[in-house]
Amino acid sequence: MHRSKINKKNLTEVIQKNIAIALQEDIGNIDLSSELIEEKSSAKAYVKSKDSAVISGIPWFNTTFLMLDPKIKIKWFIKEGAIVKKNQRLCEIYGKTKPILSGERVALNFLQTLSATSTITHQYVQAIKNTHAKIFDTRKTIPGLRIAQKYAVTIGGGNNQRMGLFDQILIKENHIKSSKKMDDLLSLSLKYAKNKDIQIEVENLNQFEKAIEIGFKNILLDNFSIKNLKKAVLLNKKRAVLEASGNITLKNVKKIALTGVNRISLGSLTKNIKAIDLSMKIETFKSL
Repeated sequence: MHRSKINKKNLTEVIQKNIAIALQEDIGNIDLSSELIEEKSSAKAYVKSKDSAVISGIPWFNTTFLMLDPKIKIKWFIKEGAIVKKNQRLCEIYGKTKPILSGERVALNFLQTLSATSTITHQYVQAIKNTHAKIFDTRKTIPGLRIAQKYAVTIGGGNNQRMGLFDQILIKENHIKSSKKMDDLLSLSLKYAKNKDIQIEVENLNQFEKAIEIGFKNILLDNFSIKNLKKAVLLNKKRAVLEASGNITLKNVKKIALTGVNRISLGSLTKNIKAIDLSMKIETFKSL
């Protein structure tokens, strides 16, 4: 199982696109507030975290300021993926005051959002660290930030599922209800799939046994109880990759991992996140 399916060659392009859209959304044609500042003034600013967190999103943060002014300098005291403490200083920014002020909110928005995903992912990874199961994300991402959030999942130690509908087949409940027979779905899938990693979602043990009988090698066990997860693992006899999903929390994830499933997927890694509290302050200011 691969931790990341992100194409690193395209990551820079994605970051540039994310930032360009965010800056246009926030600034438009003019930052009216920053127009009050002298054009030639310079400043030193710093960012600190008001929460303990796993920091993710430094490339987005840097790109925001450099897109506004390539001469801005950023000095980081941590690396991507670092675990930071409350009130820890993360970086310092040096340059013209106006672009520093204009980029503040966009840069912090990306850093706090992606750090939220990497932080919660890290918590789940740590919760099951002594088991054989792996933490995976889903497609329940913020629109427009699919790759950014999936990147943050990997920074937190998690793994990426399919990037979208285009790179892997997942046969869900509505697909099954929309087809005549579950038996036909595997043979049809093989005609379209570039690889043999075809996943089917089942909601009970009867559906699970049917999927195993048909020959599915990747099965998503949706909202199974601990008892039924254990039964599915025994019935499986290592024939298919088993993934648990649905109603998973930090309180029950260890018990789920100990049932013997291979994967645990959570939409909450990217959907139910609380942004990390970060702040940027001007520390010194020079008017020319």
